[in-house]
Amino acid sequence: MANVAVFGVTGRMGRCLVRALRESEDLALSGALASAGSATLGRDAGDVAEAGPVGVTVTADRTRALEGADVLVDFTLPSATVANLGAAAARGVPAVIGTTGLDAAQQEAVRAFSRQLPVLIAPNMSLGVNLMFSLVARSAAALGDAYDIEILEAHHRNKVDAPSGTALRLGEIAAGARGVTLADAGIHARAGNTGPRPRGGIGFAVLRGGDIVGEHRVLFAAAGETFEIAHRATDRMTFAYGALTAARWLLGRPPGLYGMADVLGLE
Repeated sequence: MANVAVFGVTGRMGRCLVRALRESEDLALSGALASAGSATLGRDAGDVAEAGPVGVTVTADRTRALEGADVLVDFTLPSATVANLGAAAARGVPAVIGTTGLDAAQQEAVRAFSRQLPVLIAPNMSLGVNLMFSLVARSAAALGDAYDIEILEAHHRNKVDAPSGTALRLGEIAAGARGVTLADAGIHARAGNTGPRPRGGIGFAVLRGGDIVGEHRVLFAAAGETFEIAHRATDRMTFAYGALTAARWLLGRPPGLYGMADVLGLE
């Protein structure tokens, strides 16, 4: 049995991870971290996740939350993730990072950690989405810029960033497969008289509403046909299961920076 510390335990993903760990036969929750001002401090993490008691108390003390942990799973905020990695490095605990929106300096902190310990980072932990990344890369390279690319994504009304980190990653992959950058090819807004679509552009469309868990579609459109790759998440637990699959895979790996493609054995 391997022990998992969950940082960001009060968030949507944190609560899902606690529930997924309760179901697991080979992984157990050993620590649960929340922010210093959280009303959940001192409570049982299982009760916070509405999964029933698990015997692990929510704390704001990183060192305490990492006691006995074999791996850290972090779904917090970029600024917190850097501090969390510092605490994990001090205790020799590898990390799975699901936090998105890291800036250049924060990404460098992840790379620095990877030189000491294994770390896996992914903007989306769904196994299906990560297979989608591979399919989009192959399709964009094979079809070329005669096919227009549109990336459409939908999420719940409370999601604050747009496009989603997953949609942006899809755009980066498609652009890279064509030998360009998303900064040059991306089209993020259309209103009024925009003129004809530029050849090679990669467009984004964003929907926010209700409790949509997550939908991503990549449309390749050319004269006479369209080709579409799509993924729809109907339950947030799928991301928790994917994160735990990543945690299992990471155990025992040498220091390095890994992604879900490594877990799935994809090129």
